Amino acid sequence: MDTAQNTETTSWWGRLTERCYATSTATLARNVKQEAGASYDALINDLERPLEPRFEQAVAKQLAAGQPAHFRPANTLMPVMMQRFGLNESALEKSALEEGGVINHADYVALRDTCNACAAVGDCWKAMRASAELDECRRLCPNATAFDTLAAQ
Repeated sequence: MDTAQNTETTSWWGRLTERCYATSTATLARNVKQEAGASYDALINDLERPLEPRFEQAVAKQLAAGQPAHFRPANTLMPVMMQRFGLNESALEKSALEEGGVINHADYVALRDTCNACAAVGDCWKAMRASAELDECRRLCPNATAFDTLAAQ
């Protein structure tokens, strides 16, 4: 009987703890952003760092609602997105600086500007963290057509 009561208590306590965490996850993510800026920057720029799924979702929502002024998707997300399309960002950047390269400098800057202004940054961040397949990347990325064109050259 004592064991059954202990299991019920643990189960009840576990459910309460889980509900409290689920309810406070958005607040936790917001507090990390506000109170631990350097840690938050490292967190959003490290696409390999494992995160608890609800916390990851809360951070993605923050990015979608208005990314921090110092977060540049073109620096963090675009190189990974380009890899999905079979492109190398540093090679493309170098080509943009060369006369007669695969892409001119103005077009390369336009790709970066489009990435930095993307409305799907939260979804993109989650997709790049999850190693999204190319079809999902095409659906998300406003630069997809340009990346496909560049990959075909």
